[in-house]
Amino acid sequence: MKSLGELMQSYADHCGFNDLEGIKETAIPGVWFYRSSKGNQRQPFVYQSGIIVLGKGHKNIYIGNQPVHYGPDDYLVVGVPMPLECEAFPENGEPLLGLSIDVDSALLHRLVNELEEAKFQPCLQTSSDGFGLTSVKMANDMLESCKRLMTALHTDLDTKMLGEALLTEIVYRVLTGPEGHVLFNLAHHDSQYARVAKAMNKMHQSYANSLTVQNLAEEANMSVSAFHSAFRKITLESPLQYLKKVRLNKAKELIQLEGKRVNDAAHLVGYTSTSQFSREFKRHFNVTPKGCLA
Repeated sequence: MKSLGELMQSYADHCGFNDLEGIKETAIPGVWFYRSSKGNQRQPFVYQSGIIVLGKGHKNIYIGNQPVHYGPDDYLVVGVPMPLECEAFPENGEPLLGLSIDVDSALLHRLVNELEEAKFQPCLQTSSDGFGLTSVKMANDMLESCKRLMTALHTDLDTKMLGEALLTEIVYRVLTGPEGHVLFNLAHHDSQYARVAKAMNKMHQSYANSLTVQNLAEEANMSVSAFHSAFRKITLESPLQYLKKVRLNKAKELIQLEGKRVNDAAHLVGYTSTSQFSREFKRHFNVTPKGCLA
């Protein structure tokens, strides 16, 4: 039986992805294939919400001063988009290979409702992982589910007929695993986690607008003090620090991927002062906005 990493490499061979540097959506909507031959030094990055599975290589991510290490057959559960720092290392001359799986809201709520009707209790969150980002070594059932998903992606008919069921199985495995509480909390609209996630969604959709902590607390239906406290517990940052990182990361995308001029990118992400934008960009990425094109 092939390992998960071997199945990912076979998929890359099958799809002609051996020159891919980055991420590409597979034929199963919401399932993204990741490949990097060189990795990267520690740098700012935004992890989008979802399930992240690694088949080859190793990564270290840093949330504040909290390191999280993960490698082959490990996975992460990311409940909310997290601006953090990441470094990635290929091994033995082979590229990093992985999957990023979006968690559909309707699917999540259906599975949570069914699990709760069955009296299932998720693993309790510990005080040490309040920010909800912990590496998990795959149990055999989760590993086999991911292998079946990669195998199905090799065949158009299997992808069409089995893709949705396999995706459901993986989300179920995560919900019943050690980090399942992250997705349970996200599904419960009245939980602090879900309320903060709603405010975060507003940041990612309306980053170009003038947003205050008061606006965001109202979005979360919380008092300013309760919102600020809950937000820092989840992200280890204040709401305004988080918003600044969202804007700067989006601006970097606009400059690098869409070819926007620096002053245009600054205004598109909500800065009124290009000089302030350039200073904060340099402080965050350790390179000037123009320098990130080099």
